[in-house]
Amino acid sequence: MLRIRAIERAAIGVAVLAGSGAAVAVSPTELGTVTVTATRVDESSFEVPASIAVVPGSEFNVDTLGVNLSEGLSAVPGLVARNRQNYAQDLQISIRAFGARSAFGIRGVRLYADGIPATQPDGQGQVSHFNLATADRVEVVRGPFSALYGNSSGGVLEIFTADGADPEKLSFAAAAGSFNTWRANLGVSGAMAVAGHQLDYNLGYMRFETDGFRDHSEAQRDSVNGKVNLKVGSGGKLTLMLNSLSSPDTQDPLGLTREQVDQDPSQADAVAEQFDTRKSIDQTQVGAVYEHQWGDAHKLRVLGYGGNRQIEQFLAIPTGPQNSSTHSGGVIDLNNDFWGLDARWSWRSRLARRPFTLVLGTSYDDLSQHRRGYENFVGDQLGVRGDKRRDEINDVYDFDQYLQANWSFAEQWSLLAGVRHSRVKFESSDRYVTDENPNDSGSATYSETTPVAGLLYRHSPVLHLYAAYGSGFETPTLVELAYRPDGGSGLNLDLDAARTNNAEIGAKFMVLPYVRAELAVFQAQTRDELVVATNSGGRATYQNAGRTRRQGAEASLNANLGSRLHAVLAYSWIKAEVDEDYLACTGRPCADAVTLIREGNRLPGVPESSLYGALRWGNDTGWQATLDATHVSAVPVNDINSESAPSYHLVGVSGAYVVDVARTRIRGFVSVDNLLDDDYVGSVIVNDGNGRYYEPGPGRTVLVGFRLDLNH
Repeated sequence: MLRIRAIERAAIGVAVLAGSGAAVAVSPTELGTVTVTATRVDESSFEVPASIAVVPGSEFNVDTLGVNLSEGLSAVPGLVARNRQNYAQDLQISIRAFGARSAFGIRGVRLYADGIPATQPDGQGQVSHFNLATADRVEVVRGPFSALYGNSSGGVLEIFTADGADPEKLSFAAAAGSFNTWRANLGVSGAMAVAGHQLDYNLGYMRFETDGFRDHSEAQRDSVNGKVNLKVGSGGKLTLMLNSLSSPDTQDPLGLTREQVDQDPSQADAVAEQFDTRKSIDQTQVGAVYEHQWGDAHKLRVLGYGGNRQIEQFLAIPTGPQNSSTHSGGVIDLNNDFWGLDARWSWRSRLARRPFTLVLGTSYDDLSQHRRGYENFVGDQLGVRGDKRRDEINDVYDFDQYLQANWSFAEQWSLLAGVRHSRVKFESSDRYVTDENPNDSGSATYSETTPVAGLLYRHSPVLHLYAAYGSGFETPTLVELAYRPDGGSGLNLDLDAARTNNAEIGAKFMVLPYVRAELAVFQAQTRDELVVATNSGGRATYQNAGRTRRQGAEASLNANLGSRLHAVLAYSWIKAEVDEDYLACTGRPCADAVTLIREGNRLPGVPESSLYGALRWGNDTGWQATLDATHVSAVPVNDINSESAPSYHLVGVSGAYVVDVARTRIRGFVSVDNLLDDDYVGSVIVNDGNGRYYEPGPGRTVLVGFRLDLNH
């Protein structure tokens, strides 16, 4: 037995030195963080047969700009979160290559904020309203178990607002840096007794402005996020949530061709200035959660939410194509009303004298979208709202039921299994019907049952092994259904949902408080992948391709190397490629899918390998320093693989000083990104119809800031 334990300790040491380890950079006390996203009950991620990363809120709101979710996700293997340097477009987020094809918004990955979906029923999502200043943590689920969240769940990403605590704390923070970029936020949190009931609260406001690294990329945001918890009776808790975002007239510099990048990466394409391409967003949402616990066995949780999101976007579509009677114009006006419910019951008991947990739930999400389109010109004046060209009401809803069970059927073994049935329905009612523009009304319904199961083997207290297998699906979005490749009117009802079989095996090492390490190998096979069919006149249509395959490995490390030194490593390798020939559209513009995309072509938007490492030195107070480095391999930009964004390496450094004065903590910091001032392309626009695939990143940038936390 002693020899076996010695071998295990040696294996852990090798794993640490090799860099196979944990997914996130956290302090020693956070290595055993409890997660809820994968299982829907409080469970240590070490006990779950799935790849899970838990990123503490400090990664997003301490010594950072605190605006982009990508700032804190570098150490999550298998996840790509690209800052596009374009606040008119949301981040590009993909997990194990799911979502990488998205040219706008986020799809293929399910997004949640405090349980409220940030992914609409059609599978399109956004994270622009995520308030990082109030974040407690972000959880990321990769692999088969993400399918338990329904449509478009190649992975799951959820942000949680921190609870308030006693004593009351007032926080003020600000940061400023390159390109006239600045951010300021004010927050208040605390706890108190109200009429004999315990109440806690956390409320934050953020203002952000920037001129942008590139021309025509000015942006500003005002964000408010709040949460109140109220204990009700013996076992009840009511949580109220509010979130609001305003981002008016955010400029869109568009992508660049390779020649433009080589000439001047900070420029905007000329048509961006000509049409004054821009986007405005106003969103407000509210939510309420009631939870009731009966003893240690039964728990009921009911969530209700609702909100409105308004978008106005001016595109750079030439005036010529808009002469067509069926064209929808170059200005998009969306008014989205959304609401939903989620109810689940969980039961903790014993089955055959072994611990057993059961979760049974149902959810309903509804989106009612009023879409209008206008010409982006009046006479010779470009970039203004002109005549109406489109008017329709689009309704989408999903109605799902899910069942999960977790059974530790033996001392060293546990089984986590679940199944979800999803029904997604689209209905479109055309209100813009003329003699030349026929009625485009229509409907489409998709239904799927997605099972998943995982087995965990506790080899020892420090080493757990697991395997998981499941299936998932991804419906077309409203945008992908909107037009038919043959030019006819109505929804593209020939589109089917993409379906994926997903498997992984992995190992988890944990020796608190010294090291946590994870290693996973995975494969996902998809049939009926959704790809572009035609692209001309600013209008893209979609089709189902054949089979695709995503396979790879992830390794990561989170280790304390001494009392003041902490190391993080994360490595991802993924081979994402076409598994069956299909025809695609590749011209500029292109009206027919006539180019053969061969088996073995790489899926666009996916780097084959990436590596992130960081060394952090310091304690809670006094001097602190961080050195980090990132490597990303070349990224193909289109289906035919005719062009790629080159690989790049980035180095960053930061320093901070923290001091406690009376009841106030004062923190000052300075950080330098891209220390070596390298040229690189940080993100790509997949299959751009004008060949403007590239969104360059900035050279060396500097950010300075401070934070005051006053405890009352």
